[in-house]
Amino acid sequence: MPDHVLITGGAGFIGTRLARRLVDAGHTVTVLDALIPQVHGADPATTSPLLASLDGVATVIEGTVTSKDDLRTALAGATVIVHLAAETGTGQSMYEIDRYTETNVGGTAKLLDLLANEPHTVSRLVIASSRSIYGEGSYRTPEGAIVHPPHRADADMAAGDFEVHLPGAGPLTVVPTDESAKLHPSSVYGITKQMQEALIMTVAPTIGIEPVSLRYQNVYGPGQSLKNPYTGILSIFSTLIRQGKEINIFEDGLESRDFVYIDDVVEATFLGATHPDAANGVFNVGSGVATTVNEVVSGLFTAFGTEVPTRISGNYRLGDIRHNVADTTRLRTQLGFTPSVSFAQGLDEFVRWVLTEPIEGDSYQRSLDEMSSRNLLK
Repeated sequence: MPDHVLITGGAGFIGTRLARRLVDAGHTVTVLDALIPQVHGADPATTSPLLASLDGVATVIEGTVTSKDDLRTALAGATVIVHLAAETGTGQSMYEIDRYTETNVGGTAKLLDLLANEPHTVSRLVIASSRSIYGEGSYRTPEGAIVHPPHRADADMAAGDFEVHLPGAGPLTVVPTDESAKLHPSSVYGITKQMQEALIMTVAPTIGIEPVSLRYQNVYGPGQSLKNPYTGILSIFSTLIRQGKEINIFEDGLESRDFVYIDDVVEATFLGATHPDAANGVFNVGSGVATTVNEVVSGLFTAFGTEVPTRISGNYRLGDIRHNVADTTRLRTQLGFTPSVSFAQGLDEFVRWVLTEPIEGDSYQRSLDEMSSRNLLK
């Protein structure tokens, strides 16, 4: 039977594409979105192509998950919720603590409170969780044991030692992190995502709703914000390349992330919302491949067909992790889906799209200045 899907934060990068995927499959979609300027510009009706892409696709309600009245309006008739609404950005979360907590944790609590105490038609609730809840993720010791080391020390990184360490263990090798790994986030953002997930996975079953958690890795692709300096290095570095400016590579450039293409993320989320076997499940959504920052820069230079100066500076941000790569076995075996877009393929598509967009201003430098002033960027 067709569902009526409410997507909170649905006018964003992931939500707009998910809305089209759901509608193409015969479902009805309502979007609740605060349309914040950091993502959509000062006048979203004229400055947000993401919002414009929902015309004729979904009913859009401008509102916030921190308002019970807005949530109550958006919930009317919904049978499935995909909860994407969140403040994002590891660095910014370390000093805008109240805003991140109010939106991510408080908004989720308000949503669950309404579902627990008022009539509704919701049968499934999908939460967009994050790889950030793992902290440093999984590593293997020389003896073969899988361990989850503590956060890196400021003193070690100040001395140029950026690797993770476990007292009493030898050199550690990063391995794919599965869903059973220890959860120990190293940033306020990560803490709020862990709390979102825990609230939904705990409360939803007690009120007859199937919970699903999707732990997204680093999502990228055409349509991601080029204005928001907290959306990731692909957007940031692309803007610097187009401006002809130097790229400052933090740490030693060997830190790595699992970059997963937007189309793969949308399909995994679609399955999380609709597949019977997704009920009560927790799934990593990633490519399963680790890509270093140095490889990102090299790939962007190839895709753009040009280079700019680079500097491996040894700068570092408190709250950042060293490595993380997802084990996607559960996504494959339980939902029958394996992300398939390689980083090289996805990067080509991303850069082709970037070249059609206006060159944005230097909001990235302002974000660095903010972090430096708070002693979070060293």
